[in-house]
Amino acid sequence: MNNDIHYMEQALELARYAEQQGEVPVGAIVVFQNEIIGKGWNQPITNSDPTAHAEIIAMRDAAKKMGNYRLIDCDLYVTLEPCAMCAGAMVHARIKRLIYGTPDPRSGAAGSVFNLTNSQQLNHRIIVEQSALTDFCRDILQAFFAKKR
Repeated sequence: MNNDIHYMEQALELARYAEQQGEVPVGAIVVFQNEIIGKGWNQPITNSDPTAHAEIIAMRDAAKKMGNYRLIDCDLYVTLEPCAMCAGAMVHARIKRLIYGTPDPRSGAAGSVFNLTNSQQLNHRIIVEQSALTDFCRDILQAFFAKKR
């Protein structure tokens, strides 16, 4: 559990960086054998790329380091519950465990709106846990969107 908090704090730092870049503040970390092998933060605006979500970037980074698109036995920490695109990519990558910061009641695909991470129709299921740092993850997003209004 202490490692989970440590890694989620790292994801929160990346979310803050995304916000500084004018992006929605979401950060993600991929961990293999207690080592961070992938980092990502939201970059769709910066990169003009609708797939440049924090989770996708972190998995791309990890896959390059692993030399394999399959991220077997890896954990993914992300400050916001993944969307359908990211959850689907996690299933394809064979992520072992997903730890997310705050639920996304509008488009969350790890149980809130959809449950792609544990769908019996798919060939891989992911252990899903909500972080102990939910309040911090929620607050950074709420503050960001409050400034936009």
